[in-house]
Amino acid sequence: MRVLYSFLLYLLTPLILLKLWLRGKRAPAYRQRIGERFGFIPKLKRHSIWVHAVSVGEVQAAMPFIQRLQQQYPDTAFLITTMTPTGSERVTATFGDSVQHVYLPYDYPDAVRRFLNRTQPKLLVLMETELWPNLLAACQKRDIPVIVANARLSEKSTRGYAKIGRFTRQVLANINHVAAQTEQDKQHFMQLGMNENKITVTGSIKFDLQLADNLEHQAKVLRQQLGTERLIWIAASTHDGEEQIILQVYQALMKKFTHLLLILVPRHPERFNSVAQLCEQHDLHIARRSLGQICDDNTDVYLGDTMGELQVLFAASDIAFVGGSLMPVGGHNLLEPAAVGLPVIFGQHVFTFTEISQQLLAVEAGKQVENEQALLQAVELYAANPKLRQQAGQNGLNYLQQNRGALDRLLNIVTTWI
Repeated sequence: MRVLYSFLLYLLTPLILLKLWLRGKRAPAYRQRIGERFGFIPKLKRHSIWVHAVSVGEVQAAMPFIQRLQQQYPDTAFLITTMTPTGSERVTATFGDSVQHVYLPYDYPDAVRRFLNRTQPKLLVLMETELWPNLLAACQKRDIPVIVANARLSEKSTRGYAKIGRFTRQVLANINHVAAQTEQDKQHFMQLGMNENKITVTGSIKFDLQLADNLEHQAKVLRQQLGTERLIWIAASTHDGEEQIILQVYQALMKKFTHLLLILVPRHPERFNSVAQLCEQHDLHIARRSLGQICDDNTDVYLGDTMGELQVLFAASDIAFVGGSLMPVGGHNLLEPAAVGLPVIFGQHVFTFTEISQQLLAVEAGKQVENEQALLQAVELYAANPKLRQQAGQNGLNYLQQNRGALDRLLNIVTTWI
């Protein structure tokens, strides 16, 4: 099965290169460092602890984990791989020269072999559930322990893997330990043939997110710039199709809440300009953060078109909507706004945060909405009721604090393998 998988992967190479080239039209970084995606990298420091975080969200979640490991093993080299330019930028901005960083190669046998020859890691930690058959087999052959950290496996993914059950069991056999987010995730891995003794439910390390020491000060300064008298609704990590809905909701809300300001933060930087144009098509006055434009009383939309500043934007806001949830993307981190005491609104498509979304609703820390009208009603409810808004935010903050500890549990597992 793995031979067939590899053969098909090689056949798809022209399409993979074409996809890179097309994505490079909007994000030129996709056309750079292409050699790394095929394992052509310089020789790195050997015997490193290797952490793979596919994109910026996984990098953000992994940051406290990596920082704790660096403190615990100061003389060890650390290698961090990503798959996306935004993830790469986040690694560089956060860790600088304290880590080695390259793209993870595609799962070609020869690319994986070249990569491992030039890195020679002593441990691989895969953030969330990145199961690459050739990579895992090669690590097993070289006696490189593999830990899947913060692992999640949705019902839909489980059904998909079950269709190739024998192959899936072979892939899972190459994993030394799984640190699952929830009991449900553990059961899904076991359904696919994973040994129960190789799975530990640790919770999600996203509960252990670390806020910057100066976050409160940064948020206060930003709030003064945006207008202390204004009510601020932030729509974060939005995807194509969601901004149109959000802007229509905002324009409807403006009739009742004339002092309302919308902070709009698209998920992908290559869409910043197109979202700015969309705002202008709606006849809305915008100020772009990347350009240092001043937000005044006439500003309708403050466009958060920078990277790595989402937590500050959340902390300066009153109500949060988290994107990737009105469209079938799966949602993004609902805990980031909860961590600064905001009520959290999200759509129906949160299958990557199923349990967390349900628990936030159970403690009355937010609202789930089905469509544009429901989103309008949810924002209006929080906008019109300051006490309800404050209580929902406090509920979410309490929930997050009560569920901390996954990071320590994960570190205990990783330490035994190191």
